[in-house]
Formats: sequence, structure tokens, C-alpha cells
Amino acid sequence: MLSDRDRIFTNLYGFHDWGLEGAKKRGQWDNTKKLIEMGQNAIVDAVKKSGLRGRGGAGFATGLKWSFMPKEVKDRPHYLVVNADESEPGTCKDRDIMRNDPHTLVEGCLIACFAMRAHAAYIYIRGEFIRERERLQAAIDQAYEAKLIGKNNIHGWDCDIYVHHGAGAYICGEETALLESLEGKKGQPRLKPPFPANVGVWGCPTTVNNVETVAVVPTILRRGAEWFASIGRPNNTGTKVFCISGHVNKPCNVEEAMSIPLKELIEAHAGGVRGGWDNLMAVIPGGSSMPVLSKELADTMLMDFDSLAAVKSGLGTAAVVVMDKSTDIIKAFARISYFYKHESCGQCTPCREGMGWMWRVLTRMQKGNSSSKEIDLLFEVAKQIEGHTICAFGEGASWPVQGLIRHFRPEIEKRIAEYTGSQSSFLAAE
Repeated sequence: MLSDRDRIFTNLYGFHDWGLEGAKKRGQWDNTKKLIEMGQNAIVDAVKKSGLRGRGGAGFATGLKWSFMPKEVKDRPHYLVVNADESEPGTCKDRDIMRNDPHTLVEGCLIACFAMRAHAAYIYIRGEFIRERERLQAAIDQAYEAKLIGKNNIHGWDCDIYVHHGAGAYICGEETALLESLEGKKGQPRLKPPFPANVGVWGCPTTVNNVETVAVVPTILRRGAEWFASIGRPNNTGTKVFCISGHVNKPCNVEEAMSIPLKELIEAHAGGVRGGWDNLMAVIPGGSSMPVLSKELADTMLMDFDSLAAVKSGLGTAAVVVMDKSTDIIKAFARISYFYKHESCGQCTPCREGMGWMWRVLTRMQKGNSSSKEIDLLFEVAKQIEGHTICAFGEGASWPVQGLIRHFRPEIEKRIAEYTGSQSSFLAAE
């Protein structure tokens, strides 16, 4: 388990002053000028050596992503865009960072902008996050007033930070749809290539990073890449904010070490599964778009990118959704499927048509009004949607269905058998 001295977000629960003075007491904005003086290449190299991977879902190497930005600024300015949309069901980590520890993000924006030769950062915040936006804007205003950011600031790198409020669309969590929305257009993903590092917002080189990813960078630079890399396992390093919800005794957000066992995470921080560990039915490990795990896998699973990928799931946003044996697992995934049907932007045919079809099939399976052959068909359609859309929404919407069939096919078959039996009895009585 992570020791308190290694925690980065020391005000995650809002027990202390969120403002500038409180942030400075907790070590933020501590000689930031010295970090800037490391130089752009040295900062990018340090982030690479730390092993930091994106905390928004995809887990792409952060330092490598930063290195894709052009090394010279020519006729097009560079931009940093922070993805604070946080639309993934079960995920609520970024909102607590922005509400209770906002200066970690503001300072991170300054350093990330410098590393990528950008003079402006746009924080795209989810439409429903009203109080979080107010708190974040207040922290930015404090930083401007103290000349920590802005033109001619004390750190020697001009950096303006703007907060942009979205309208609450899930698809705007996808980086190119976010850029479209930021430009005032309909939030629909773009074809890639070109990638944002070459043609991003307003056609300029842009890097899109998650809130948590940007917010941890100043601490990594202060304490050293080796410190961050020493936490967790190789290729799965550092601390991570986990969101634990569902059928647990104490739902919570907690910053823990990567690669912590799932069982330990739930029992040590969330008070255990309601009714005890043996009452566990399933766990979604990384937000609703990640394939579900059975109890047998949850018993020994480590919470990191590679361990979960090995069992055909994913860490995603590290939003752990716990389901006990009272759960109607088929109904739960029919509801998740309806969410993705609703949030599809409709641009790609497999997604536009497939989401509604999968939801309708699952709705019938929930009652048992289906057949065993249809289970195979549903799995095949889910696999066909995967990888055949412009963005990763197709994968995120089809993976939950694949996980359900992979681990809970007997439940579906049992429901079908019960329905078929009841129908036969009804006809016999007639």
C-alpha cells in the first residue's frame, strides 16, 4: 500500500485549504522557476523516465506523447488542452482534484505548456461540473494575481490558462471530438491521421492530456523520476487515483500505488464488499467501457494496465464498480448498453446501428426472450464493431457486452431456459 509521504493529492478529500496559501503549504508552487530552468528536453525526458502513462483511459506514455510536438514553433502556435470532461460512468477522480486540489492542475499546466513550447492551455471541463469550474477558475485567478501564470509571470514563461465549459456529451471525452467542440463545432471525432500533435485545435500542434496526468507532473519533477518509477511495477508505475463505487460499504476515491491487488484496494479503502468478499459477483475495473471481471479473476487481479490487459480488460480510468450477488447482471449491462446507444455521435455506421441493436438484444435477454444462438451472434456483432469506427467509442461500447458474454454466459443461458420453460408451461396450460 502507498505510504502517506508518497501521496501527490494531499487534499483529495477537501479537509484543508484549497486556495493558493494552502497549496503552497502542501508543497505546490515550490520554486517552480527551478523546474522551468531544467529546460524543455530535460522535462520531457524526466516524464519519460518516470514511466507516467495517461490517466484518462488509454494509458499512452505521457513523455512520448509530449515528444511528438514539433521542436520549433513556426507559423502555428502550440496548445495544451486538458481533458476534464470525465464522462465515463463510475469515474469521479478529476472532479475531486479540481474541487479540492486545483493548484496541482494549474501548476501542471504551466510546466506542460513550457515543455511543449505552448503559451496557452485550455481546460475543457464537463458541463455538469458547475462547482468544480467555479473552484478551478478561482484557483486560476489566484495564480494570475500572484503572477504565477500569465504574461511576464515570475517563472519566465508566458502562459495563459482558459476554462471552457462543455455541454455534457460523453463523446467529447474523445480527444478529437473535444477539439471539435472547443472550436465551437458539433462534438464528433476526427479521422486520424493527422494527429493532434500536428493538426490539433484550430489546425495547430496540440497535446490533449487528462487532468490527473497533468497534475502529477510537478511532483514528479520535484521528487525525481526515479521516485515515481519505484512505485508499482515496470511499465505500470506511480500513484493512481482509484474511484470505488457500487456494492461496497464505503464508496470512495483514494490515491494508491499502481499494481495494488484489487481485493486489497476494495477491502482496505472501501470497507469491503457488501455482505463480505464471498458475496461478490463481478467487478468493472476501469469505468463502464472496460470489460467486466468475474469474482475468480477479481480474487487475484492486480490493478494496472498490463495485468488487466492480460485478462482482456483494462485499467481505463481506474473507476472500480463493484457488483454483489443481488445484481441482475444482464439488466446492468443492458442499461450500460443503452447509455452507449444514447451517447453515440452517429458518425460511423457500425456504432450508430450496432449500439441500438445490442441494447435491444440485451433487453430481450434480460427477460430470457432469446436463444443460445443469439448469444453467439451478439458476441460476433460486438467483435465486428470493435476496431471498425473512427474513434475508440466503438471499442468502449462493445467491450462491456463482450465481457458479459465471456464471463457470465451461463447466467444468460439460465435466463433463457427459465423463460422458455415458463412459456412452455403457459402453452400447456392453455
